[in-house]
Amino acid sequence: MKKIRAAITGVQGWVPDYVLNNHELETMVDTTEEWITSRTGILERHILKGEGQGTSVIGINAVKGLLEKTNTSPEEIDLVICATVTSDMPFPDTANIIADAVGIKNAFCYDISAACSGFLYALTTGSKFVESGSHKKVIVIGADKMSSIIDYSDRTTCIIFGDGGGAVLLEPTEEEFGVMDSLHRSDGVGQAYLYQKAGGSRYPASIETVVNHEHYVFQNGKPVFKAAVSGMSDVVTKIMARNDLKVDDINWLVPHQANRRIIESVSDMTNFPMERVMVNIQKYGNTTAGTLPLCLWDWESQLRKGDNLILTAFGGGFTWGAIYVKWAYDGVQG
Repeated sequence: MKKIRAAITGVQGWVPDYVLNNHELETMVDTTEEWITSRTGILERHILKGEGQGTSVIGINAVKGLLEKTNTSPEEIDLVICATVTSDMPFPDTANIIADAVGIKNAFCYDISAACSGFLYALTTGSKFVESGSHKKVIVIGADKMSSIIDYSDRTTCIIFGDGGGAVLLEPTEEEFGVMDSLHRSDGVGQAYLYQKAGGSRYPASIETVVNHEHYVFQNGKPVFKAAVSGMSDVVTKIMARNDLKVDDINWLVPHQANRRIIESVSDMTNFPMERVMVNIQKYGNTTAGTLPLCLWDWESQLRKGDNLILTAFGGGFTWGAIYVKWAYDGVQG
């Protein structure tokens, strides 16, 4: 009996209409367009505006587009996993809200929280359900409304993050395509350098936590930068080695879009030429769990059946990892 693998059979992204560019940020905080661009590579980011508009809005639009693109009925979906750190509410899970809105009624749905590594973790998790034979059509979502937890008076974080995300459809195949291997790591020492202090059970919301701006993202950039570069470079190198892959065997490196300098450093340390590294941080900023599906969506038209991809990410926690994917179809953007 041949091994069942989880093939990505469709991808769809979505970002809000409102664009916050660097020029507008110059009017909000003490920064300049040149300073932002030179340090992050970001030119603009999309922001979800409007009353009561949560991360589910991003997921709903991405999943609707995915179902239409792949000619899949909502009733066919039997599992939905949403990676996010900006859930609509502490409960119910955002995955449930998305599923209800798009008519998915025959699935169980839940969220995964692993910061910027969330989509990577969720993709591995979803693939295991497919590989087991228990599930036939699995949707994996990566989406975040980072503007909801960003302090727009803090120039160290507000220039980086944006809102957006995407979704992929996983289906079983006995061919040599799909999620081929994964390697994940985490280290709780990272909690000191990248976190949102208040809003959880340790520091529940109070007047004091709101006044102290403790519901916003805090980041100590230097240790995060160093750990991100070393962590992603290490797992990319290791997953290639254990699958007997050389750089020339890989069509695309798909890194988390945190900072262009991090991406370039990982490219340099793994000897990947930048022309084969997916980079769209200039358009979206860091959308946390949304960056990897947005990359796949942006590059879908260039992907061909049999292409080898290495996806990698690093996030708060610390969390990081890499996935080796063999692309399962000739992509057409739409």
